[in-house]
Amino acid sequence: MDLIPAPRACRRVPSSGHDRLDAGTLLEARAGTEGVARWFRATIGAATGLPFPDGDTTDNRVVLDIDPGLAPEGYRVAVDGHGLRIQGGSAAGVFWGAQTFRQLLGPEAFRRAPVDSGRAWDVPAVVVEDAPRFPWRGLMLDVARHFLPKDDVLRYVDLLAAHKLNVLHLHLTDDQGWRVEIKRYPRLTEDGAWRARTKRGHRASELWDETPHGGYYTRDDIREIVAYAAERHVRLVPEIDIPGHSQAAIAAYPELGNTDVVDTTALPVWDTWGVNPNVLAPTDNTLRFYEGVLEEVLDLFPAATSPFVHLGGDECPKGQWKASPAAQARIAELGLAGEDGLQAWFIGHFDRWLAERGRRLIGWDEILEGGLAPGAAVSSWRGYAGGIAAAEAGHDVVMCPEQYVYLDHRQGGGPDEPVPIGYVRTLEDVYRFEPVPPGLSPEAAAHVMGTQANVWTEVMESRSRVDYQVFPRLAAFAEVAWSTRLPADPAERDFAGFERRMAAHYRRLDALGVDYRPPGGPLPWQRRPGVVGRPIEGTPPNV
Repeated sequence: MDLIPAPRACRRVPSSGHDRLDAGTLLEARAGTEGVARWFRATIGAATGLPFPDGDTTDNRVVLDIDPGLAPEGYRVAVDGHGLRIQGGSAAGVFWGAQTFRQLLGPEAFRRAPVDSGRAWDVPAVVVEDAPRFPWRGLMLDVARHFLPKDDVLRYVDLLAAHKLNVLHLHLTDDQGWRVEIKRYPRLTEDGAWRARTKRGHRASELWDETPHGGYYTRDDIREIVAYAAERHVRLVPEIDIPGHSQAAIAAYPELGNTDVVDTTALPVWDTWGVNPNVLAPTDNTLRFYEGVLEEVLDLFPAATSPFVHLGGDECPKGQWKASPAAQARIAELGLAGEDGLQAWFIGHFDRWLAERGRRLIGWDEILEGGLAPGAAVSSWRGYAGGIAAAEAGHDVVMCPEQYVYLDHRQGGGPDEPVPIGYVRTLEDVYRFEPVPPGLSPEAAAHVMGTQANVWTEVMESRSRVDYQVFPRLAAFAEVAWSTRLPADPAERDFAGFERRMAAHYRRLDALGVDYRPPGGPLPWQRRPGVVGRPIEGTPPNV
């Protein structure tokens, strides 16, 4: 049926042929499915031009129903001549079933208005039953390096939902910009959200965009994004980076930096890329400042939809701490094991602080250095090793190794690839990614909550560039994250079959207005001639 992700079971009902949606088709939303009904009318109703009035008096109806016998995110779509039924183990399951139903209607169902008012909306007679492999199926979107306006974030919520992905990790702060309004610290967005210029291409490039760049989400913007995502059963994971990747915050509030070894009053919001030496000072003032930030973040991202808060913890150079008498005094005072212990002290403090408020900390795998906080979870990005160590120690893990699922990495080796970054990671490479590494003990494997693709936007200056890097590879990733049909051995996966199904999926992406990379390579306007990248030759290192 050209469904993506591939469902666990799909069988035709030959005696029924098909059902047809028309102006008389009713929508019966049973208890708990009211939100799905709103989405159905707003999305499928808009594409078909059909009103789908409430009702349960005829077989010409679509029934939304929760069946406790199904897995929580599992669903069943039945088109068998006795009405159209979309059932799920929860409202989320019903919603994923509705996404499959939308695919059954054809690519035109992905448009915002009818393109043919006279067409018949036939639904093939099938029964589709499915449930996801992982509870965490995510995309990390870096809005700090290049800001994406609110409407673009809402659009990505819809794109995730269309692929049955259920986590949007927003990278909200970094050296190059602070993107969330914090009322008690207004300079974070007045000063920290804007940089004077931007390096164009890799940091080795000599090109600059001299246009000031910035932007941020107001508190109401965040509330809108959270509510919009919740209606689509997408959870938000906010990321506030500590103790590294913090120059934008230090530029706004210089006392946050290591003032005894650097003149922090002279630091601007950073305008280039790489690992920045300016890190947070290990002071009580810094702790209180970020507690204040996080109090507002927790208010904006409620526990029901954002149980995890990401605190980064990656790429924190220790040079300033080594040189700082104040930092060295703190290490001695606390009896820490050097600078690595100081980073672990930062993370441990906020792990306890978040746990006391009913949240869980998650961070990049560097938080393993110096000892992992007891309740923390790990985003394993430098390969599998950090995730394996964390899982074997009983910590929950999200697998996102850069060698496979960093979608900022180039998609082909040709000279026309725009701003080539990293290793060549093709559509097939992503399809053959396996989140659970071989040899992991069953007990440790149970700690792999799922997987996530990451999109770092240093060289993505627009929504169109983000689309190009993300798609079509996100479709392959979604199948890896969702489908229980894929063999665990990546070599045994039917990539040729996936490519055949992608022929239909490209038409869905066209209808959605996604500026994806075509199978034959970049179109002329997708290239960036003369903009320096950072190609890494050869095979990625052992992960």
